[in-house]
Amino acid sequence: MVKLERKLVDVAIDGVDETGVFEGYASLFDRVDMSRDIVERGAFAKALAKKGPGGIRMLFQHDPAQPIGAWTAISEDAFGLKVRGRLSAGSARGREVRELIRDGALDGLSIGFKVARGHTDPKTGIRHIREADLWEISVVTFPMQDGARIAKGEALPTIREFERWLTRDAQLTRKEAKHVVAHGFASLRRERDAAPDAETSLAERIRRAARSLNQRTILR
Repeated sequence: MVKLERKLVDVAIDGVDETGVFEGYASLFDRVDMSRDIVERGAFAKALAKKGPGGIRMLFQHDPAQPIGAWTAISEDAFGLKVRGRLSAGSARGREVRELIRDGALDGLSIGFKVARGHTDPKTGIRHIREADLWEISVVTFPMQDGARIAKGEALPTIREFERWLTRDAQLTRKEAKHVVAHGFASLRRERDAAPDAETSLAERIRRAARSLNQRTILR
């Protein structure tokens, strides 16, 4: 039997509908978890290209004897490993998990994986996981990574996540991003009143980034 590592995430499952469909994040990038690990962006790309959603099992509490449904979409975005799946209506455990999610008794997700490539920083003791061979994703009671749950509603990003989005997707400078976080968009716009062209460019960049962010929040 293959021995897998497990990593739970504290990002809420996004509810579940009457057909058993739900979505959320199974892993978050660039965060130190309770195991002193950081999963880097792109860590799952090779496994996903090789296996696809159908090759990743949906389990209950990491128990291989308890499959509860199937993953229909798994992808990496700027924040982490986003998943969408359907609990099996033909499985008693699947139906039970659906009701537990609806009651708020279950909302955690956790991955079962093998580290294919990683590095431990000798100064901090933090392990950076650069490539992970993903085997399964479980619905669990207690997530380990602060932010990996079945998503319920729209979770607000942290300041660090917002700054990262502003620089990476809206293409602001780090100075501009910090200014927006501290004072808001309106303040930055007032400072640019003397340069209309730059203001138009700023507004358009933010609109494009916001559209991109909105599209990434829903797995098709």
